[in-house]
Amino acid sequence: MAERASGGRASILHPIPPVYDENSELLILGSFPSVKSREAAFFYGHAQNRFWRVLAAVYEEPVPVTVAEKTALLLRNRVALWDVLASCSIEGSADSSIRDAVPNDLRPILDLSGLSRIYVNGKTAARLYARCIEPELGIPAVCLPSTSPANAAWSFERLCGVWKCIREGGERCTL
Repeated sequence: MAERASGGRASILHPIPPVYDENSELLILGSFPSVKSREAAFFYGHAQNRFWRVLAAVYEEPVPVTVAEKTALLLRNRVALWDVLASCSIEGSADSSIRDAVPNDLRPILDLSGLSRIYVNGKTAARLYARCIEPELGIPAVCLPSTSPANAAWSFERLCGVWKCIREGGERCTL
């Protein structure tokens, strides 16, 4: 994992490349990979994060286990996946501790795929996107409730009920 000094704190570089191809129609952005995701070298690597279970339920597919299965699920359903931040200072996996945020450049994904919808996984990703990326891109993102285990107020069923809007092509998701 790449780190660089930033005012006495370690700034961590995002170690996971985006998943997308020319057929991607929508982009889901998290904030920054958790410690478990960085260790697994793939998105949503914490066993308690419900992202892969929710996405599989939305697309009525088996829950993927391997990186290859997860990548295939995304691409088969025309979903691109990445994070808002290219680097930041962060304590553990706590989004609330993010400092020195540097956004990812989404242009290569947009240029290749021509996707038309951007969703963010949780309020931190929404806040970071609105501050760091939306002013330059001019494309608003739809905020979906976080699949993080820290979002215990949302049951799996309730998450799936809202997240299904990505499959239905909705730009507004009912929270």
